[in-house]
Parts: sequence; structure tokens; C-alpha cells
Amino acid sequence: MKRAIIIGATSGIGEEVAKLLIQQGWHIGIAGRREEALEKLQATAPGQIEIQRLDVTDSDAPTLLETLIRKLGGMDLFFLSSGIGSQNPDLKPEIELNTARTNVEGFTRMVTAAFNHFKTQGGGHIAVISSIAGTKGLGIVPAYSATKRFQNTYIEALAQLSRMQHLNIHFTDIRPGFVATDLLKSGKFPMLMQANQVAKSIVHALNRKKRVIVIDGRYRVVVFFWRMIPRWLWERLPIKN
Repeated sequence: MKRAIIIGATSGIGEEVAKLLIQQGWHIGIAGRREEALEKLQATAPGQIEIQRLDVTDSDAPTLLETLIRKLGGMDLFFLSSGIGSQNPDLKPEIELNTARTNVEGFTRMVTAAFNHFKTQGGGHIAVISSIAGTKGLGIVPAYSATKRFQNTYIEALAQLSRMQHLNIHFTDIRPGFVATDLLKSGKFPMLMQANQVAKSIVHALNRKKRVIVIDGRYRVVVFFWRMIPRWLWERLPIKN
């Protein structure tokens, strides 16, 4: 029996990935801040789903994660889909700090908890939703793009640490382009993808234990050219939403 824990399963990509894993026969533990949404998803497959209300910004989140793991009877895959982001060209400090609180502090809290669990267990798979926004600093979303770069680098570092310590822990860094979720409800974005289609690509990558995946092909082209743009030119580009 394959068992996955999904953090941030109350909506968007996390919820869609949960649904697909259930279809594939996984037993899953889902966690998020909205207990009502968790219960609603659990009702669709009560024999396969355990739930736990959890906020990644709270200090007790790792303890609650362990509680959910015990309810599920173990964990083979840890999937983190909890994140926030807002356009902030006016650079309001509260927006930047709240973004960092979830995408850096909360991210680190949960990923280290999963890493240490798998280290004790003898192996496992850690997968996270980051973003193509981590490729370059985007002026309209400073904290969001910076925190996504942090996530890319942190997973890279943990992958190296796992090898240094001879651990059997696999990592998947999932970097979508713009996805039609609540995260992007504050603006208009090009090449918008649907969460259910993105989830299919994610589950395919998870089953293959791919190390890094950019979703989709159009955004792989975008990222390729972004990386070629020199800093002096990038900082002069009038990038808008």
C-alpha cells in the first residue's frame, strides 16, 4: 500500500493531486487550514483518506504532521503544496513578510520535518510545489519570486545532504507556470493553465521520481530564454502582469 501526505490539499493543485492519487489507489493523509474543505474531500473516499487541520506557519505543525502520519499508518511520499503570493509593486511590508512567513518559514518547517522522518524511517520521497518565478527576480512579485528561489535552492541542498549522509530520500521540485488557482486571482496572467491538467503532469513526474519538472512545455521554453537574459537587460525589462 502506497501512502502519501499532502500539505495544502484544501484547494488548487494540492486538491487535484490528491484526487488523482486516490484514483491510483494511494492512501493519503491531507492537511490544510480549512477543516471543512478537508472533510469534504475525505467524504469522497473515506476508506483512503485521513485528515488533519494544520497551518505551516504554526510551531506545532511538525507535531501535527506526525499525528497525521500515525493516522495513515506511515508515509512514503510527502507532498507540499502550501504557499502564498501576491503582486506587490507598492512593496507593502506586510505582504512581503507574510509571503516569507509561509513560503520560507513554513516551507522549511515542514520539509525539515519530512526529511527527518524519512531519515529515521530509512527513505522516502519529498516533493514540493515551487514555481518558475524562482528563475528570476520578478519586480511585481518580489517576495514571491525570492521565496521560490529559496525553495529551489533548499531542495537542491537537501538532495546533496541526503547523498552525503547516504540516505534513500528522493526529491522532486515542481515548477509550474501560471495556474488558475486562488493564488492568481488578483491579476490577469498569460498562458494560464488549469489545475487539473497541471496535476496530471505532476503525478506522472511523481511516479517517475523526476528530480525537477517545469510545467508545461511552453514554460520550459520561457525558462530557457529567461536564463539567457543578462542581468543588466533583465533589470530594464518592463515586465507586467
